[in-house]
Amino acid sequence: MTFSSIGKNIRSVSLFSATAAALLLSSCTKDFLETNEDPNRLESITPGTLLNPTIYGAATYGMSRSRSFTFELMQVSGGYPNESVEDQVYLYDFREDVGNGIWTTGYKWLANAREMELNAAKLGNNNYLAIALTLKAWMYANLTDCFGDVPMSNALSGEDGKFFPTFDKQEDVYKTMLADLERADTIYGKGSTATYAADILFANDFTKWRKFTNSLRLRLLLRSAGKMAENYGKMAEIINNPAKHPVFTSNAEAAVLNISGTVPNISPWSRPQDYSSGRVWYDFFTKNLNDVNDPRLKLFASVARGKDNASLGFKGLPINYMESPTSVDFTPSGLLQRLVIAPMIVPIMSFSEVEFIKAELAQKGHLTTSAEEHYKSGVKAAIEMWGGVMPATYFDAPAAQYDGTLAKIMLQKYYALFFTDYQQWFEHRRTGLPVLPKTTFMFNSGNMPARMYYPTTVKIYNTENYLKAAQQMGGDKLEVKVWWQQ
Repeated sequence: MTFSSIGKNIRSVSLFSATAAALLLSSCTKDFLETNEDPNRLESITPGTLLNPTIYGAATYGMSRSRSFTFELMQVSGGYPNESVEDQVYLYDFREDVGNGIWTTGYKWLANAREMELNAAKLGNNNYLAIALTLKAWMYANLTDCFGDVPMSNALSGEDGKFFPTFDKQEDVYKTMLADLERADTIYGKGSTATYAADILFANDFTKWRKFTNSLRLRLLLRSAGKMAENYGKMAEIINNPAKHPVFTSNAEAAVLNISGTVPNISPWSRPQDYSSGRVWYDFFTKNLNDVNDPRLKLFASVARGKDNASLGFKGLPINYMESPTSVDFTPSGLLQRLVIAPMIVPIMSFSEVEFIKAELAQKGHLTTSAEEHYKSGVKAAIEMWGGVMPATYFDAPAAQYDGTLAKIMLQKYYALFFTDYQQWFEHRRTGLPVLPKTTFMFNSGNMPARMYYPTTVKIYNTENYLKAAQQMGGDKLEVKVWWQQ
């Protein structure tokens, strides 16, 4: 039995009908439940019942979308030599249904997190209540950062007869997420201490869960700091008081899901060739790693080959190759399947990301600690997370040396966010960094899309509220910036 099938036996997921999926709902009416009672399904649950399916489902979906969407958009890797319609994302050519999957999947697992929250509160179990609030913030953040305004305050309320949820402004979504994380930080270890089956992320280590809560809080505070300047002080308060607000301090503590390969904890790629076939690394991704002789290259990529099959080292596909296809007279470095064959990892939020957040805050003068030391720590953690050995001479390379700029921090953060759902894209939209090369073939006037289109199902089934949201946002367009963008 897989985590997905386990999840289907849970009330909130089993009732996730096609119409509900389109409308962000995960429940039916009381009469329906009474009439259609299934003796083979659980009638009562504990918060722990829902935890593993939710973690596994949300994390592995995020990783798969990183490969099929974020890699393309952020010039990590893409289709070559035979591209499909889907493989035009790197040209900023988004299909109308580009956001369908994350919307439906996101709200499906949010239904579980909401059910966890309700049951934990009912049982007085604050550890699981804090975890539920953390999971909700993680998943809502991905949704709102992809689309902008999204349903939140009356989403997931089918049992209350609310089948057509309104859209909350992103500013309000952020305020709710941050308040939930702040609350979660204060309630770990209080109330009932009952535990259930070991969770697959932290094995019921609530100290690590609390560190995830506060680390995620740092991510969201930083992302919205351009609109809420008080966030800088809040981040400094968290970082300067580790006993009161613990965050990740090592790779061993980070929110990185370990996939063992033992059913049901299996790779989301049942066919590893689906990850690598017809895909190559882009030149931007390989060149910057080559410049610092980064050990991750040999862990991620095959060597490029010339016409005579001679090794060209690690060499990616130029993003502008369509302007002169014949200039690509070599086979670019391909994707190694080892990354998606268990045992493997699925990053949710890494220790290296926390270090780069600290580096940025120090670089901007909001911390008294050394930006360079946080920068170096972040690079080392990112390399070691993927099984690389940090070279003693790594920072001897001019391209690796910290030069006091945000650009240097964000370039290495780009690599630290490798395979972490949509985070490279979100951070690029926040900072404009790293600066990516362009091609004349790009759509959207050559500008990085600021959001996804709202899903087609929402337009059809929740038309009135969709139209209000689109007007509120300034149009359902790729170039419309979300609230936190400058």
